[in-house]
Amino acid sequence: MKKIKATVSENIQNVGYRAKVIAFARAFELAGFVQNLDDGRVKIIAEGEEDTLNAFLGAIQIKNTLINVDDVKAKYADATGDFDDFYRLVCEEKADDPMDKIIEYLKELIMVWGCGVSGITSEMREMRTE
Repeated sequence: MKKIKATVSENIQNVGYRAKVIAFARAFELAGFVQNLDDGRVKIIAEGEEDTLNAFLGAIQIKNTLINVDDVKAKYADATGDFDDFYRLVCEEKADDPMDKIIEYLKELIMVWGCGVSGITSEMREMRTE
């Protein structure tokens, strides 16, 4: 087992990036956390098998309509086993970003728009049931 300590930079805060990182980490069955930093970067600590961590690092280099990862700097270390799951870490003095869910909905709407008007009805039904 290994651990990565990564910092990610560019347009990644307030655009739903942490939610994507969590989804990828859980899909890869990694443990750790993701956290916004005051300087606009995002910090990621993840533990798992080295080949899985490498795939995860590739997956989090997202470039889409809202998210634009420019750089991922990662260092490997031995895993500590300190984490049971993968989660969002929020500083005590800051509230979690309420925009994350809104941004997820916006991205879904952009995808629906790209698929054409015929897909809107079913996509909207799915969004209302969440």
